[in-house]
Amino acid sequence: MELNILEDTPKRLVMEVKGESHTLCNALKTALWSNKHVKSATYAVAHPLVDIPKLVVETDGEVKPKKALAEAADKLLKETEKLKKDLSKIK
Repeated sequence: MELNILEDTPKRLVMEVKGESHTLCNALKTALWSNKHVKSATYAVAHPLVDIPKLVVETDGEVKPKKALAEAADKLLKETEKLKKDLSKIK
């Protein structure tokens, strides 16, 4: 995965997520929505076979978009680790 920042302001972050698809972008978007300071979180893929997803995060300014994104990624990591642990108990 390669991240290219296209726009970075105190309230808005736009970046390309090269090498990823709807799976990661949708999970990040959903995790971002749980942050009360995130006003908008979405992504777009112009064409699924040839385009790079662009992730857009807008906050109220109390939390910077990069911090909100990092927190969302941490949340996903914890959920994934819990799922992995729960699945290992299934026989």
